[in-house]
Amino acid sequence: MPRASTVKAMDRKDLTGPALRTFFRIAEAWNLQEQEQMRLLGLESRSTFQSWKRGAVAAISKDALERISYVLGIYKGLHILLPKTADQWVRKSNTAGIFGGRSALDRMASGNVADLYVVRQYVDAQRG
Repeated sequence: MPRASTVKAMDRKDLTGPALRTFFRIAEAWNLQEQEQMRLLGLESRSTFQSWKRGAVAAISKDALERISYVLGIYKGLHILLPKTADQWVRKSNTAGIFGGRSALDRMASGNVADLYVVRQYVDAQRG
């Protein structure tokens, strides 16, 4: 029987391709610049980012999978709440307290995974 750490690594490997493809489709829908995409993914290395974009990575980190999961949840929630304007919403200034007049993308692209979580919670709360 495989050890738990081996199973987790195998799960990450299985999830990596679909997660990255989904992320890059969302990034295209949101018209994200390369730097914005890197910040959402928690990456500092452009070469690593380019490898991920080409699919030349066996398994991404648990942190990156968590980030992509939040982005996907935000994307799905927005499309339920705002079917016609969901993809534009992320760039619009927002007066809700957690945004302080800035856009959701400004908050999400801080580099902190906690900010992705906060935006996801906000979107989920708006859905009721």
